[in-house]
Formats: sequence, structure tokens, C-alpha cells
Amino acid sequence: MCAIRTSSHAVYDLKYHLVWTPKYRKHILVGEVAEYAKEVLRNAAEAYGMWVDTLDVREDHVHIFLEAPPRYSPARVVQILKSISAREIFRRFPWLRSKLWGGELWEDGYFVRSVGDEVTSEIIRRYIRYQDKQSDIVQLKLWDDS
Repeated sequence: MCAIRTSSHAVYDLKYHLVWTPKYRKHILVGEVAEYAKEVLRNAAEAYGMWVDTLDVREDHVHIFLEAPPRYSPARVVQILKSISAREIFRRFPWLRSKLWGGELWEDGYFVRSVGDEVTSEIIRRYIRYQDKQSDIVQLKLWDDS
């Protein structure tokens, strides 16, 4: 993953670790279904300008570590990935609907954690606390100017 990305109005480094489960935590993400889920999730992320670093589809949950542009909130990222993947997986494997009453592939909830590489939470806390306290503090470098 690239450390810093740019868009027309932003310079950013937004990485998320996301986890969600099939409805009722059913063990349905196996074999061809799991492989197809990986393909669909990668394609959906790419179509929306996201970059997948690591993806693991287990029989009862999905882990994805990705970078997303700031125009998408973490909730929107999850909504995009879950809705597109559900539609495409049901299209390819219609028999799954009979295993998941109610016609939904994914549980409503999810786990999200923002992830940083070089700039940790403690570095940001110290920078904010002490930025006006010392005149000799070096400006925090937000991105490489080269």
C-alpha cells in the first residue's frame, strides 16, 4: 500500500480493517463461494477507488484490510462492499438464498478499525498537546513533498 494518496482536493492515508459475517453466522463462505466472494470484493473495491491490501474470506466471516478515499466514510465503504458482494454472490449462487431466510447475505453489523503506519495515536496526541508549548518543535510532516 502506498503511504500517501492524493485526490483533487485531499492528501490522505486512510486504511481500515473491516470484519463482517454472513447472516446468522452461517458457515457458507466455502469453496467456490469463498473464491468468488474474494473476486467480487476486490473488484467492488477497485471500482470505487479503494485499494485492497489483504483479504481473507473464512467460512463464517470476512476480513479485509484496505485503503479508501476520504469521500467514503467507513460505514459507506462497508455498505458498498456488502451490497455489491451480496448481489453478485446471490446471482452466481442462487441456492444460498434457501440457507439464509430473509434474503440477506450479510449481518447488519460490522467491525471497523482505522490503521496507521508511521503516525500512531500517541504521536498525534503529543503533537496536538504540545504544538503551542514549545517554539522549537519541528512541524509534523504530513506528506513527502518530493
